[in-house]
Amino acid sequence: MKPRTLFTFCLSMSLLAACSAPAAQQTQAPPVADTPLAATMAPPTSTVAPEASPSVMEPSLPFDLISTAFEQGGPIPAKYSCNGEDISPSLAWGDPPAGTQSLALIMDDPDAPGGTWVHWVLFNISPDLRELQENLPITGKNQDPNAIFVGNNSWGRADYGGPCPPSGTHRYFFKLYALDTTISLLPGATKQELLSAMDGHILAEADLMGTFSH
Repeated sequence: MKPRTLFTFCLSMSLLAACSAPAAQQTQAPPVADTPLAATMAPPTSTVAPEASPSVMEPSLPFDLISTAFEQGGPIPAKYSCNGEDISPSLAWGDPPAGTQSLALIMDDPDAPGGTWVHWVLFNISPDLRELQENLPITGKNQDPNAIFVGNNSWGRADYGGPCPPSGTHRYFFKLYALDTTISLLPGATKQELLSAMDGHILAEADLMGTFSH
């Protein structure tokens, strides 16, 4: 067989083998599952815990002394002075400290010409009380342990004496004391006797100051 004829024969055989060989398998991606559209668009679930609501607590009132008759540092109405009805003003306060066994109140005028003038002395006030009513009745003279004891003022009376300055503007301090004891004094005790009995027993003090001019 001639060389040209042999070459043509071999080429034909090669083409026949290539056409009869199996086609190479193609790599296919796995079929996509039939997932609803809404599921594919759903937002991711948050993993952050919801913020806890803070617990609401009612704070106890501070141990402050106030009056509905006048403001701190303001003028005391004439109704509560010797120029008026000369009755005691209403007073109110918040919770005293834990361990309070009694309360005491002193009202005085440090601007009096002859030295501090005492207008009102109260002691053995129940720690459960949170106010004194206007025109407080005189109590404690019968030595009732549950009554408010009234001490003597600078007029020598066991009652309330309102502002009565001879001239000018005076300051009047109402001082409320929370005590860890009850006072063993009798009604009619003086301010100084009360201060001595309270020494070392004061848990807290609240002040209210008003002015009065004559």
